Amino acid sequence: MLDFDGPVCSVFAGLPAARVAAELVGLLRAERVDLPSDVAAESDPLAVIRWTGYHCDSALTAAVEDALTALELRAVASAVPTPYGHDVIRSGRGVGLAVAIVSNNSGRAVSAYLAAHGLADQVVRVVGRLYARPELMKPEPGMVLDAVRAVGGEPRACVLVGDSMSDIVAARAAGARVVGYANRPSKVVPFAVADALITTMADVVAALSPDNL
Repeated sequence: MLDFDGPVCSVFAGLPAARVAAELVGLLRAERVDLPSDVAAESDPLAVIRWTGYHCDSALTAAVEDALTALELRAVASAVPTPYGHDVIRSGRGVGLAVAIVSNNSGRAVSAYLAAHGLADQVVRVVGRLYARPELMKPEPGMVLDAVRAVGGEPRACVLVGDSMSDIVAARAAGARVVGYANRPSKVVPFAVADALITTMADVVAALSPDNL
């Protein structure tokens, strides 16, 4: 199992996350929502929709969800592939493993990216953010458990590769193993709690070599 933004690609490389977050904040302000200063200045769009889910009604949460999904669909058109990220997907399938994507991003955006890069047939399941239910995003374990069921394994037989503490916490809560992808030096120490730590997706490609299985 792979997280998407980080292990597979940089989703907001072409359409910066801060700009996406600002558009969501603008939508909330247009609805006269009283935003705390930290939310008004938030640069992470997932943090904005998470806050919305906890503090706004379902109709407004759905409106923010729709706006974010549309922006994510725009973003993946200019997303930059992570070095060796695509190779991990193909290598996993090449050795007979079921590969699933577990992402707090929109499943539609993830699927659009995979299709554009010829990877759709390499992934057995995309588990994206549940519509207008941001409180169920990772670190909640439900998305990981959905992916485990999709690949037909037991949690302890499955591994999630993720680049955030929410990935590590979600995998642990689901009973799966987890590889922390420390794609920035600041992540190395906190990710030491993962079952394994990598700083490049090339390490996963190497681990999936038939000689190492």
